[in-house]
Amino acid sequence: MTDYRYPEGHVFYRKLGRRYPRIVRGEGCWLYDEHGKGYLDAVGGAYVANLGHSNPEMAEALARQAREFGYVSATAFTHGPVEELAHELAATLPPGLDKLYFLSSGSEAVEAALKLARQYWIEAGKPSKHRIIALNPSYHGNTLLALSASAREQYKLPFREWLVDVERIPAPYPYRCECRGTDPMCPACSGAALEDAIRRAGADTVAAFIAEPVGGSSTGASTPRPEYFHAIREICDRYEVLFVADEILCGAGRTGSWWAIEPYGVAPDLMTLGKGISGGYAPLSAVAAPERIVDVIANGSGSFLHAQTFSFHPVACAAGLAAVRLLKRDRLVERCAQLGRVLQRRLATLTELPHVGDVRGRGLLAGVEFVEDKSTRAPFPRAAKFVEAFTEAAQEAGLVVWPNVGHADGVNGDLVVVAPPFIITESEIEELATRFTSAHAVALKSVKAGVR
Repeated sequence: MTDYRYPEGHVFYRKLGRRYPRIVRGEGCWLYDEHGKGYLDAVGGAYVANLGHSNPEMAEALARQAREFGYVSATAFTHGPVEELAHELAATLPPGLDKLYFLSSGSEAVEAALKLARQYWIEAGKPSKHRIIALNPSYHGNTLLALSASAREQYKLPFREWLVDVERIPAPYPYRCECRGTDPMCPACSGAALEDAIRRAGADTVAAFIAEPVGGSSTGASTPRPEYFHAIREICDRYEVLFVADEILCGAGRTGSWWAIEPYGVAPDLMTLGKGISGGYAPLSAVAAPERIVDVIANGSGSFLHAQTFSFHPVACAAGLAAVRLLKRDRLVERCAQLGRVLQRRLATLTELPHVGDVRGRGLLAGVEFVEDKSTRAPFPRAAKFVEAFTEAAQEAGLVVWPNVGHADGVNGDLVVVAPPFIITESEIEELATRFTSAHAVALKSVKAGVR
């Protein structure tokens, strides 16, 4: 039997110390390996498979475009898929965000959005505005500028000398905040911390503030107070700072509205899109910008100084076009909101388990945070590797989840995120919770036994 692990074969695997099951088939919310074992994909791979696996309409859309032409350079040509996709997406976006720049990955989109903010201020005659302010905890990608904006020290440490300095403010993270999200005057939960940071840095030096409207993996689907982003919008306007909403993970219907920023009633200056906009059938991301920002560059240098070979890729855009049209036609965003309520209610019962400190989220995005002591919220020590034990136990039980560590204090903290395809059924949600409970028992037993 082939052993899919390093150093067997020629694949440089993402993790070098584990064996990988080889997936041979997908169907709806399920993946099947070469031995016939089924895995309930409770996180859509990496928050992308919102349409489920092996959707025949998606497969046909990619094949149809590849038969017409597979690639043209965006420096020389435009094409139908990118024009139509931009039109379809623009109709869903917050007011004013009607220009879309297409790339391949979330990291690229964040990199591009922050570079666009910088180029905008230079061409607007304010070249001193270069600083970025971001949240802690947060995650925005692995390219160097996106990594700089992220607050994941375990990822950043080896590359510290290559990264730029980014100002940080506490994330609106009710479970980890001293006020538990109940104090409207709390600097972190109210957004006042942003104003303090801008004043410290000097408003004439701050180019952009970046945040996820609903927390991703770094805070496990944590949701701020309803007025938080109203305050952020007002502060950014007052000090001429561009607000960048990172919707790579939480957007494209994942939280039950097309974009996670919608329920707050404000619009960002720039927005990043990715993951679910192609349903995972092709690498695709985008930056959405308003004409008032793009006009400054159009009337200045005439070109945004950011591109990759596969920007505006025809087959990727065809996948995005098919995915967005399917989301609209089958009212899957509305279904996400409906099934999201079922998911959140069912997962809330997991707080009855020992060491499940909190369950939170919106729509089909939920975080489950594990703690050593539920009364004090004290995390497991990192050496226990609880979430690693849980994730492996879950996969062994046929359940795929997304782990995160370090959110409690930068080192300690264990949580998993659940983000199933929008086509999940109520019975599959029940199966998800059942397998989760079984994995929790196995992980707890192995950690207590000192296996890890």
